Amino acid sequence: MMSDRLAIVTGAANGIGRAIAKRLLDDGNTVVVVDIDAQQGAALAKGLGANAYFKLCNIAEEDSVQALFDWVTSEWGFAEVVVNNAGIIKDNVIWKMPTIDFDMVVDVNLKGTWLMCRAASHAMRSNNRGRIVNIASRAWLGNPGQSNYSASKAGVVGLTRVLALELGRYGVLVNAVAPGLIDTPLTQKLSDDVREKLIQAQPTKSMGQPEDVAHAVSFLCHPNTGFITGQTLYVDGGKSIGAGI
Repeated sequence: MMSDRLAIVTGAANGIGRAIAKRLLDDGNTVVVVDIDAQQGAALAKGLGANAYFKLCNIAEEDSVQALFDWVTSEWGFAEVVVNNAGIIKDNVIWKMPTIDFDMVVDVNLKGTWLMCRAASHAMRSNNRGRIVNIASRAWLGNPGQSNYSASKAGVVGLTRVLALELGRYGVLVNAVAPGLIDTPLTQKLSDDVREKLIQAQPTKSMGQPEDVAHAVSFLCHPNTGFITGQTLYVDGGKSIGAGI
C-alpha cells in the first residue's frame, strides 16, 4: 500500500475510468471522481468509500477545469496524480462527418486533456513531483470512420511527449496509455457480428477488460516508477503491432 496521495480521474463514472478510480483507491490514493454525469459520478464516489470524492466538471470548459483545481487546492493543496481519461466518440466517414462532430471530439479529447494538464502543471511544478497519465487510444495510429477521434488521440500522444520534455526537470512524469478493444458499455452496444469481427482481428482473439487499462495506469502512477516519461503504453492485445482490421 503506497502512502496516501490525491489522484484525479476524469471520465470516472463508467467503463475504463471507473476501473482506474477503483484501482488507484486500492493503491492507497485518495481519489477525486470527475465526470459530467453527476448522478453516476456521485454514486460511484459514495460506493468507493470515505477516501473518494465526486466533483462535477466539463473538461472542455476552461472555467470548469479551473474551478476543479481551485477546489482541490483549497481542500488538499495539490493533486499528485492526474489521469485524463474523459473522452467522446462521434464516428463517421469524413465525407459524412458534420463539422460540429469534429469540433466536439477535439474539444473534449484534446483540448480538455490540455486544459487539465495545464491546470495540473502549476502545483506539480511548485511541489517538484507529480504523475500525469493521458488515456490515448490505439486508434491514434488510424482507424476508418474516426478521422476526428484518431486525430484527437494523436494529439494526446504528441501532447504527452511535449509535457514530458517540459515538466521532467520538475520531477513530473507524463505518459500515455493507449487502449485497444476493451469490454466497456460502448463496445457492448455493438452487434454480435461486428464485435466478433473486431475480436478476430486481435492477435489475442479476445477483448481486454477495463482492469487491464487500470493496471497499466497504476504502474505509471506508482512512486516507484521513477524513470519512465513521454511514453505510450499500449493495452491492446497486440493490435498496434500491425494486425489487419
